[in-house]
Amino acid sequence: MGSLYSECGSWLHAWSAGRKLLLMALLGTGLFLAQSPWLLALAGVGCALLWWSLGSAADGARRLMLSVIVAASVVAGLHIWMQHYALAATSALRLICASTLGVALTVSTRPTDLIDVLQRLLAPLARIGIPADQVALQLALMLRFTEHFFVQWKRLDDAHRLRTGHAGGLRLIAPLTIHMLQATRRVSDALWARLGR
Repeated sequence: MGSLYSECGSWLHAWSAGRKLLLMALLGTGLFLAQSPWLLALAGVGCALLWWSLGSAADGARRLMLSVIVAASVVAGLHIWMQHYALAATSALRLICASTLGVALTVSTRPTDLIDVLQRLLAPLARIGIPADQVALQLALMLRFTEHFFVQWKRLDDAHRLRTGHAGGLRLIAPLTIHMLQATRRVSDALWARLGR
């Protein structure tokens, strides 16, 4: 499966996965607790600086962030149309900032390191009868498939641009859906064979 992780080193690559996850959780919570558009605008400046500081490590996720900005603009436009100007600003800024934090984590952290952290965090659940390893596996699969979705979307769009000279847009939905279903089937078959369940 494809990954957004970048082999191009950055200062964030040197941080441990656990430290980055904790910081993202705290900052993400702060984003949703903040109500002031000005405070969120300041957070937006901070996220822009974070993106810039990653340098070439963030190049592979540039189109993904562009899609996020377009989606945030649509959300803001709908709120502006309903004359909710402050809500337009806060909603768009929260979406862009949270996505930037997530992308920064993804491009600078190996998927296996994230899985190891999840397994350690969920280990205490085994004491109350919850299969922590299965929960960790499910969360890891969710993260990987979300990442794989955007990687495959980028590949299909690149192929469409080479053939036609235009972006794929909504035309990519059908082939992307087929690919994701096939990838899901392959992974489920592999898990079935590996786990014997």
